[in-house]
Amino acid sequence: MRLLLIIGPPAVGKMTVGREIAAQSNFRLFHNHHTIEPLVEAFGYGTPPFNVLNVEFRRRVIEEAARNDLDLIFTFVWDLRNPADTAYVEDLVTPYEAAGGEVCVLELAADLKTRLVRNRGETRLAAKPSKRNIEWSDNNVRGLEIHQLNTDPAGSTPTPADDFLTRHRHLRLETQHLTAAEVARITLNWLTGQ
Repeated sequence: MRLLLIIGPPAVGKMTVGREIAAQSNFRLFHNHHTIEPLVEAFGYGTPPFNVLNVEFRRRVIEEAARNDLDLIFTFVWDLRNPADTAYVEDLVTPYEAAGGEVCVLELAADLKTRLVRNRGETRLAAKPSKRNIEWSDNNVRGLEIHQLNTDPAGSTPTPADDFLTRHRHLRLETQHLTAAEVARITLNWLTGQ
């Protein structure tokens, strides 16, 4: 039983890669917008009820997946410098670890130019209605650049997430020149040790 966390900045391809991995394996995909979209419609983005329920729904889905021995992919944006984000991730993975499952991290990286192109992709917009206001969505992608959403390949910028990432299998892939199918193949080979 495995929990594969796919992390990285907005529009890097987390959901698309997650779908490819799920199509080629026994993993099931639970991407972050599975909870965001219905809650945005009911409560508005970032409101107190949105925030409470978003955290609770994600935790419960992961708990039930672990209880039912599912290989699960969960995609999300993680601010690696934010200790609260790291504490949240630690809490999310607890059901898999408590059940003896393995937690792995696939980190996707791509430059801002590539991500802004992907932000307008048909598949992304179809699955994420809240991103259909392209001007707002592009500004959101740009605005989140102030956070550290990818690890530093040189290792010169320590973060609160480092301990978590060293305790779990972690693969970082630059995706601007890779298709989602290629990233999925590389990831599945890494997960199976091939």
